[in-house]
Amino acid sequence: MYNFASKVATNSYISRLLRIFFVKTMRKYFFLLILPFLLNLTTAQAQVLFTAPDTVCVRQPVTLTSINDTAANYYWGFCSGSISKAPTGLNMGNGFGLHTPSAIDIVQDLDGLYYGFVLNAATDEFIRFNYGNSLNNIPTVTNFGNLTKGLPHHPTSMFITFTPGDKKWFIFVTGGYFPGESALGRIDFGPNLHNPTPNVANMGNLNGAFDGPRGVFVAKDDATSQYFGYVVNRNSNDLIRLDFSFNISNTPIATNLGDPNGALNYPTDMAAIKDNGNWYLFVTNRGNNSLARLDLGTGLDTIATDIRGYNLGDFLYRILVPSSITLTRDCGSIYAYITDSTTSQLIGIEMPTAVGPYTGIDYSIVGAMAYPSGISSIIRGRDDIYAFICNVKDSSITRLEINQCTNSTIPSFREVTPPVYSYTDTGWYNIYYVINEGLPNMQVECKQIRVQPIPNIYMNLHPTICRGDSIHLYAISNYADSFAWSPNYHIDTVYNHTDSILVWPDITTNYHLMIHYPDGCIVDTNINVEVIKVVADAGPDRTIADGSETTLGGPYMSLDDVNQAHAGYTPGYGQFSYAWSPNQYIDNTVNPFPHAKPPFDYTYFLEVSVQYINQYGIYTCKDHDTVTVHINCGDIYLPNAFSPASANDGANRFGILNNQLTQLNYFRIFNRWGAVVFETTNPANFWDGTFNGKPAPADVYVWIADGFCQSGKAVKKKGNVTLLR
Repeated sequence: MYNFASKVATNSYISRLLRIFFVKTMRKYFFLLILPFLLNLTTAQAQVLFTAPDTVCVRQPVTLTSINDTAANYYWGFCSGSISKAPTGLNMGNGFGLHTPSAIDIVQDLDGLYYGFVLNAATDEFIRFNYGNSLNNIPTVTNFGNLTKGLPHHPTSMFITFTPGDKKWFIFVTGGYFPGESALGRIDFGPNLHNPTPNVANMGNLNGAFDGPRGVFVAKDDATSQYFGYVVNRNSNDLIRLDFSFNISNTPIATNLGDPNGALNYPTDMAAIKDNGNWYLFVTNRGNNSLARLDLGTGLDTIATDIRGYNLGDFLYRILVPSSITLTRDCGSIYAYITDSTTSQLIGIEMPTAVGPYTGIDYSIVGAMAYPSGISSIIRGRDDIYAFICNVKDSSITRLEINQCTNSTIPSFREVTPPVYSYTDTGWYNIYYVINEGLPNMQVECKQIRVQPIPNIYMNLHPTICRGDSIHLYAISNYADSFAWSPNYHIDTVYNHTDSILVWPDITTNYHLMIHYPDGCIVDTNINVEVIKVVADAGPDRTIADGSETTLGGPYMSLDDVNQAHAGYTPGYGQFSYAWSPNQYIDNTVNPFPHAKPPFDYTYFLEVSVQYINQYGIYTCKDHDTVTVHINCGDIYLPNAFSPASANDGANRFGILNNQLTQLNYFRIFNRWGAVVFETTNPANFWDGTFNGKPAPADVYVWIADGFCQSGKAVKKKGNVTLLR
């Protein structure tokens, strides 16, 4: 986890680098820098850890590239919570021992556990919350009381800091409603915030400088390496500077710097930030319902004459009786949350830099806020953001949350090269990137990416064609910069960078299209051209014996059921239709596999068709094929035996079986003595087994035939036949 912002956001990179080695931040300041080698990191927030597009479209593939590929670990959050989003709130109730709470803050210790601290103004109590490893937990409560009366009376504000040199935690507390009780205190926890017996030092009203002190913070000056702090006086409208010299444990020297340019008016709280090398204090004024900015310059040791004060106004009446403020830096901008004590509203201020311009946002009442008196640092736990508010009216705690969104196809990733992902809706999204998490050289960067709606594109998304046809694909968009079609398969490459292109695929093909727009939006889409494959397979040409039968149709025939996958048939289209012609010597002209018995060489024609429907109407895809059946006529066929007595219906007669004979010169049958017992020139005539009108005796007879086939081929043959009785 990582405390992304506290009340003083000196530098987002510094807080990232110190995450485990120096832990989290203090309230109202983004981290006390003590180690000399860190002093030169104030410009590190400009470092780029990854590259990403600024603008994409919905469902546009997003590619992120890490600059560092040698880190110990990586974490990508593609849809992280962004402080620019409106927070949600949950009132956690009043069962935490609060009595008129005045201030609250949350930090994460070196052990990874979260701790919260609250001041009870009415009872002078100092309370610690232990949230464990998640700010969603219900905390356990430790009430330290008034720390043996070391806590200032009527405590009003506090500031948590950690010194990385000696690794110690300190909490500074202001208190007092009027000069006689106004004081500054310091609570020393040592190296661990779970210390059950922290020390306390009440430094009193230093030189009588305090009059209702509020909004304390302490930081180390980069140039002098000395510690300085600042407090605003609610009653006297004075800015007080605290000089700790080189040791934060010193009792500071207090200097009254007055009211810079009259910018203070009954101030209630203060937060600080270092931006572009300069220090700025932001102060909430109850007296005129305004936000003020005090410019300190480059150092914290500034003098009164060098401070410039500016009243930033009430942001169109959004600020009403303000009670507390917190600052954070997120994704290159600075954000402030301000609570209103009597309206119980939360106000947001967004600014690209500390000097503006400023945008006010009214979040109204969030999480049942009830006269809020204090707001904590804003803590980022990777992809979720938290802040806590204490409420005076019912002594309750409100938890603010900005959670990870769900509009990215992949929520997060833990390797150096993230997969390509996309966003499912428009808006601004926060990419959060961490390298070397948990190590002294930890670095964090976030970037907002804008997701725009897909521009209007007129295109034929799902065209259908017959195999062998062509079609113009088009994607017309008025604001597009360029087009790129692929693959180069049956495509007119001369026009593959225009909004219309001619294609003629043989198979169903996805044609990929990239459309680029001037604002960075890229539409990555496909047009699927569905090709209806109709195969008319009449089968191979074949030769059959004279008088035989054959089955037409081949194995690649388009079929509705059996071979639909092989044939390319897509369910949902009409059934295939078959038409054979001519219709002679064939048993079924609409069957894909009919039977044919032609008496001579014959050619059949086949047409296979199927209908499909698109946005333009009903269309038909067709294919044609032919098959020729050859009849074998190279011989004369006769039986080698027959018995005329076995059937009196003439079925058992002896004669030529060829259907292909067009001319018979002669057909003669002889008995053993050479007498002709039968003779004819008509191939349809048969011998009935008689001779001279009487039954011929059972015997072996000799026959001889001579003629011509339909093709003109001459055939001549002789043989024997046995007459059976």
